[in-house]
Amino acid sequence: MSSKKFDFDVLVIGAGPGGYVAAIRAAQLGLKTACIDKRSAPGGTCLNVGCIPSKSLLNASAYYQQVANGDLEKFGIHTQDVKLDLQGMMAEKKKTVDELSQGVTYLFKKNKVKHIVGQASFLSPNSVEVNEQTISAEHIIVATGSSPSVLPNFGTLSDTVVDSSGALSFSEVPDHLVVVGAGVIGLELGSVWARLGSKVTVIEYADSILTGMDKDICDTALKVFESQGLAIKLSCEVISIEQASQQQRGEKANIQTITLKSRESDKQETIAATHVLLATGRRPNTDNLGLQNIGVQTDQHGFIKVDDRFTTNCSSVKAIGDVTAGLMLAHRAEEEGIAVAETIAGKAGIVNYQVIPNVVYTQPEIASVGLNETQARQHGDIKTGMFPFAANSRAKTNRDTQGFVKVITSAEDDTVLGVHIIGSQAGNMIAQASQAMEFGATSEDIAYSCHAHPTHAEALKEAAMSVLGKAIHQ
Repeated sequence: MSSKKFDFDVLVIGAGPGGYVAAIRAAQLGLKTACIDKRSAPGGTCLNVGCIPSKSLLNASAYYQQVANGDLEKFGIHTQDVKLDLQGMMAEKKKTVDELSQGVTYLFKKNKVKHIVGQASFLSPNSVEVNEQTISAEHIIVATGSSPSVLPNFGTLSDTVVDSSGALSFSEVPDHLVVVGAGVIGLELGSVWARLGSKVTVIEYADSILTGMDKDICDTALKVFESQGLAIKLSCEVISIEQASQQQRGEKANIQTITLKSRESDKQETIAATHVLLATGRRPNTDNLGLQNIGVQTDQHGFIKVDDRFTTNCSSVKAIGDVTAGLMLAHRAEEEGIAVAETIAGKAGIVNYQVIPNVVYTQPEIASVGLNETQARQHGDIKTGMFPFAANSRAKTNRDTQGFVKVITSAEDDTVLGVHIIGSQAGNMIAQASQAMEFGATSEDIAYSCHAHPTHAEALKEAAMSVLGKAIHQ
């Protein structure tokens, strides 16, 4: 591939998980590559104001809760005069983000990817304007990700009515945090502040938390979160959020008045809270890209339309990650980043969307891959196997036995169709299930693979054995 006609072979717009991975992989394949991002720190939403900082706070808040609640005393570890240094916790979060962002910068340099800071806008199918300069490329990849979506009747954001980014940077622990949305983001960030001392109320429009996940997982998770002190209101629509005026402010934060209506009875109620987190979904970042200048098509929700080779209706323009329809997950974007670069280089570039795992980093963690039970039954007869962590030696030893592993297989040929886990190690355990499904494994394949003892992973083996009616410890 020649770059004589263009400045670059590949130009990537967006330096998030999809964008920077695409740029690095393209450079590894010998393509002259540049990556443009409006942030000076690469890593996108995930690294800067999403996955990474939220996991830092989830980890730190879990440590604090263990010590403050005396959870470690059963192991003979006694503490006293426990104090929360929120500013110190936030500083450690920032340090982690900075280190990882610097790591991406290093990888750009190592792989000879030119990193350009600025807002890119299309001038033509092969060129963009950035910083009042024109840059051309034979192939342009749009990987600009997504942003929190705030419904118009909720008013404007402030220091106390925030989206997910704002909830990562509160200067004080909210007295009462209302979370609108019981999806992954709402439950993760609600859990952080509940652990640190907030009263947390979660309001969800649907009749279940974590819409789309397996019902057994959702039902168990609801009980667990409620036992942790989260008040969860299902089937409720938020009508309005009224923020207190400057004159109404007391010594503490504003008092917000949230009006909601039951979808079952139409009864309305109001809730007073000091802070509100709007976790009501995300929208693709397509503004200011100049897509209209080259006629790139989007769907009714603003997602860029692409074919199975990540190509838009404009053949030189590709799109990956959250800016296209599909699971809004960093690792999906990363897989697409590798695949699109390899496609441009003339290789296969395949992503198996059937085995992309999903993880909720609450305590316990929740992870799934493949079909849930409802979906699986729509494809034919199935078999299921479940194994509780209460019967797992490692979980028992750690005194952390909440949850279970569930395996769903085809009744016809025993092929694994889905695996669902709720437990403290679910996020790590789901990788084995994903790999097994990638290779078309049966429950028998998993059941007769030796697992180290004592480990949490044995619960997956036992759940697979349960499908066959051969579980040993159940």
